[in-house]
Amino acid sequence: MSRGIILEKEKSMEETWENPDELEISAGELDAALKGGAALYDLRGEFSREYGFIPGSAGRTEEQVRQMLDAGELAGRKIVLYCARGEVSLDLAAELRESGIAARSLAGGYIEWLRQKMEREQAAAAAGELQNKVENSLRKKFHEKIWSNFTKAVKDYQLVKPGDKIAVCISGGKDSMLLAKLMQELHRHTRVPFEVEFLVMDPGYSPQNRRVIEENLKNLGVDAHIFESDIFSSVYHVEKSPCYLCARMRRGHLYNYAKSLGCNKIALGHHYDDVIETILMGMLWGAQVQTMMPKLHSTNFPGMELIRPLYLIREDDIKAWRDYNGLHFIQCACKFTDSCTTCRSEGNQETRSKRAEVKELIRTMKKTNPDVEQHIFRSVENVCLDTVVAYKQKGQKISFLDHYDDPRNESPEK
Repeated sequence: MSRGIILEKEKSMEETWENPDELEISAGELDAALKGGAALYDLRGEFSREYGFIPGSAGRTEEQVRQMLDAGELAGRKIVLYCARGEVSLDLAAELRESGIAARSLAGGYIEWLRQKMEREQAAAAAGELQNKVENSLRKKFHEKIWSNFTKAVKDYQLVKPGDKIAVCISGGKDSMLLAKLMQELHRHTRVPFEVEFLVMDPGYSPQNRRVIEENLKNLGVDAHIFESDIFSSVYHVEKSPCYLCARMRRGHLYNYAKSLGCNKIALGHHYDDVIETILMGMLWGAQVQTMMPKLHSTNFPGMELIRPLYLIREDDIKAWRDYNGLHFIQCACKFTDSCTTCRSEGNQETRSKRAEVKELIRTMKKTNPDVEQHIFRSVENVCLDTVVAYKQKGQKISFLDHYDDPRNESPEK
């Protein structure tokens, strides 16, 4: 391409910033805008940014952008806004334009940018470049923090045994996709004979999110069974605990499909942070001390087990692996989160999940106690039944008074 053509394109881009009828910028034009000095603001909220964001963007709520406008911080600057699908950002861009700010909204939002990015990566993936990079990163750069902790959990908790046929359940997020690659590597290199199947249940994803999942599977070299259900529609109008109901229904569908394939176990992508968050959630909202177990027998599907091979892997290490390889995944993607209404609600504490609140609580405690996560995790390994008022075992409540007067049960004063 000649220099003259390049200058003409830059001139055309410059002119569109001043055109009041042009409120959107395409994903293909974004790089040129950023190189030209435009600021990129992500309106989706920090919780969504944890699952992925456009490089070079800064997280800002709508209210924060308006405060910057009132303070004169946006004057003379080119601004690009994006949200999940480009609806909230379009409204705010129009509002800024009325105040004389050269603002644009990213057409289609983060989902469209992600879709186009993955299309560009397909050529490299076809040659196996991305897949090789991801697999090499697990063997080398992330060997200690991810691979070693993965194999430690598999061995310590006896998660994989000879003759197992394991269904690895993939939701499309970072955790389950990492689990798929780890189980794939384990199957290739272990001396323990077992079979593995990869399952993706589509509970009602939007076409865009379904495509993101399919392209990630293709790019990472994971051959999965994809089957459909209508779970999202079933729980959409449920007011009380829709996420809990959705998770229970998903698990039932996964057990059923896995059993039809001859599997005796399903593997889920819960990690170390999920475990410690569950412990605190049980105490603070459930008035009970319990944990998320590394494996358990299914109560509704006899002969089936659930295993959690990521049990000892930290979420920050999963994010580092994702970012190192330039990977982007969907988050929940249900009808509650897969819309621009969540761009407005995520900054509102009342709409945040209890798990998100616990994450924030742990981050706060970690500032004064760096070992707090490890202590929470180990607390359920060091339960002293002699010093609890009561506990439950197999559904039966046992009080300390039941054996209090038995001299064999005397314990030292504390």
